[in-house]
Amino acid sequence: MASQAIESHRTSAEVVTGDAACRKKSVELLEELGLPKGLLPMEDIQKFGYHRDTGFLRLVQGKKVEHTFKKIKQTVSYASEVTGIAEKGKLRKITGVKTKELMLWLSVVEVYVPEATPEKVTFKTGTGLSDTFDATAFAFGE
Repeated sequence: MASQAIESHRTSAEVVTGDAACRKKSVELLEELGLPKGLLPMEDIQKFGYHRDTGFLRLVQGKKVEHTFKKIKQTVSYASEVTGIAEKGKLRKITGVKTKELMLWLSVVEVYVPEATPEKVTFKTGTGLSDTFDATAFAFGE
């Protein structure tokens, strides 16, 4: 199913390869959307794909990576492939991202920055739970 969705967006998507170029593109996109630039601290990114018309975003990295956002003591896991739909102030229909709550890993399905409070970032999980943090916790390099 996921591969079908990827194929339907591939034809006119902007695709970049190589870690440095992919990191640069992903940070530029997050900034353009009004999202914190450190939201996707992935490593060894091999491919970045973005379909501007549909918002479909795809990042492929060498292996799964766990990252702890130190300011909020939150651990997030990024699979070798992360996809989602990018919109102004929001990433939705996310796949490949999980957050650790107590002893459970929960899939993150949406991340957004409310227009009324741009200094906050809200994460929604597939279970319907959500949590809001200061955007500074996701600054580039955190």
